[in-house]
This record gives sequence, structure tokens and C-alpha cells, in this order.
Amino acid sequence: MESPTPADARISIIGAGPGGLTCARVLQRHGIAVSVYDRDAETNSRNQGGSLDLHEEDGQLALREAGLLEEFFALARLEGQEMRQMDRSGRVLDHHLPDEGETARPEIDRGQLRDLLLRSLTAGTVQWGRTLESVSGPADGPRTLTFTDGSAVETDLVIGADGAFSRVRAAVSPATPRYTGVSFLEAWFDDMEHTHPELSHLVGKGSAHIADGERGLFAQRNSGGHMRVYIMQRVPVDWIAALGLRPEDTKGIRGHLLSEYAAWSPQMLRMIADNDGAYVDRPLFALPVPHTWEHSRSVALLGDAAHLMPPLGVGVNLAMLDAAELALALVGSSTIGGAVDTYEKSMLPRSARMAQMLEGGADHLLSAPGPDENELFGRSRP
Repeated sequence: MESPTPADARISIIGAGPGGLTCARVLQRHGIAVSVYDRDAETNSRNQGGSLDLHEEDGQLALREAGLLEEFFALARLEGQEMRQMDRSGRVLDHHLPDEGETARPEIDRGQLRDLLLRSLTAGTVQWGRTLESVSGPADGPRTLTFTDGSAVETDLVIGADGAFSRVRAAVSPATPRYTGVSFLEAWFDDMEHTHPELSHLVGKGSAHIADGERGLFAQRNSGGHMRVYIMQRVPVDWIAALGLRPEDTKGIRGHLLSEYAAWSPQMLRMIADNDGAYVDRPLFALPVPHTWEHSRSVALLGDAAHLMPPLGVGVNLAMLDAAELALALVGSSTIGGAVDTYEKSMLPRSARMAQMLEGGADHLLSAPGPDENELFGRSRP
């Protein structure tokens, strides 16, 4: 089958996260029609997660191509670039305070970024409540997308922006994410200035990282007076069940954590014990390094679907850069197949280099800060 032109093609994006929405926005800016399918029931059906730092060399570049950079800076928190490294006693080892007007890596809440991108799209672009079950059809296309509600859609290009456990990935690659051996437990804190003033002072306006070699904490300020703390441990993936606990057993989990972190100072333990609400278990997975696949002119992957890595501040930035480059390749190519080939020649080497650099990076999150720590993390955010 001859590969269709992008202007005439049926293009489907799976996943309405930052990557999928950025790709859709850039395509629409250039007059190319696209449909986005997402499993969420509607826009606000779940919490979108914590804060993101968008880098000027990738995430911000993608927003510039989307025509949304000015609106981004109207929402971004420049003060969120502050970063503290501490030891388990609370002693500050390193402190990055952003210069006045510094814009290298400002913070924005995930939900705010998603809403910004959604507002920029033509009404009806995103179809909610559409959970992909499988991708079938020949490599040259067209492909058939089958959803769990029994419906199906035929498409000339399916773009997998559906995250770590992508259903689109299976159409071109047998690779599956592997547990890194490190798990995050997310804790939420509300009304920081009034309810948690000591923690507000300790963390500052941005983020704080503390580790002792076996365990760690990463505290991250969000907008609206909120904060999230990621309790980082080297544990089995099913560690909560192995302790005879359930994820909703906040009291039991808290007691275990306080025992594990008993050598840490009382002020640090407040990041574990003073949270508002339940904990959220977030084990870390990564794809094999490097992750490559045989080219298919009817399937493209971006973001975590293509190159899931440890959460060292690069994930959303790479996803948005992937998205912008794929969209621009479609704009500038005469066929869908040629566009996917152009995109992969750039994306695959870049993601392989980054994945090799960050391989084992989950363990570094637990390492006591050393002289090269900030260079590794790039002052980025898990």
C-alpha cells in the first residue's frame, strides 16, 4: 500500500498527556487533522500529579513550536527552580537559588500544563473514555485500533503517547518495562504556609533532596500552597503486601516508614508522618537500554512509550520534544512513512544516549549527595 500524504492521512494519537497533546497542537497549527484518544473518563477525572520543570532546550522549545510559550510563562513558577540538597539531619549541603528572571527550568503543575494544551486544541479533538485494547493490521497500514468498549477505528498512523505500559508499543516492539528495584511512595501536604510552616521553611519555594545511600526523600512544592514528598526506598515491588499491609493502611505504612527512617532527624520525619491523606505507591520501571524496533510507517512512539527512564527530570521534556519533532516531520514530509522515518532517525539516537546516561539512575536518587550530583540530575525533578 502506498503511504498517504500527512494532509490526507487519518492520524490517531493514543494518550492525552503532555506528549500526545503537544503533537496534536503542532499538527493543528499547520492544518493537519488529528484525533486523540484517552482512557480518562473526562478532563478532570483524576489527579494529574505533581510539578514539572520544563527545560529551555526541549520542553520550552516544544511549547514554542506549539505557539504556547508566552502562556506557559504566565503560569510557570520561576521561584520553583530553587533546589536544596540536605543530609538526614537537615543540614543544607548545597543550595541553588535562581537568579532574578531566570527561565532555564521553571516549574508548572502537570494539571496546569495539560489544561493549557487542551485549551489550544480544536473542540472535539480529544475523545475521552476510550481505552485502547489493541493495534492490528499490516505494518504498511492501515491499522485498526480496537477499544475496550468494543468500538474500532481505522487509521493510517497511530502515535503511541500512552506512557510506560503503552498498548501501542506492542505493535512494533516486544519490550516491556522492568522494575528498577526502587519505589516511590507519594505523600501530599496541603496549605503549607498555615498547616505545615516548618516544612515550608525547610524545603523553600522549590524542591529538596535528601538521601543516605539506602533511602531518600524528595520534597517538591506545587502551586496553590501544596507540596508532594516522594519517599524513596530500595524495596521489592510488592513491599507493602509483603509486610501484610494494604495501600490504604496509612497508619500501618507510616509506622513502618518511621521505623525504617528512625536515624533521620525529627524535622525530616515530618515529611513522612505529617502528610494529609493516604500514601500513593509508585514503583519505578524502565525500558531496556537501548530500546529500538523495526521501522513501521504506520506506527510511531514518543515519550515513555518509546524510552521509559528513571524519573530524573527528563521524561516530560523528552516527550514534548519528541512530539514537536514528529509533528514537524509530518508537516515537512510528502508521506506518512517518510515522516516517521525522519523522526526516528533523530529520536532514537537521542533517547538511546539519554537512556544510557541515566541507566541505573534510580539508585542515584538514594545516594548521599556528592560533588557530581547536581550535574547528574541537572537540578531536575523526579
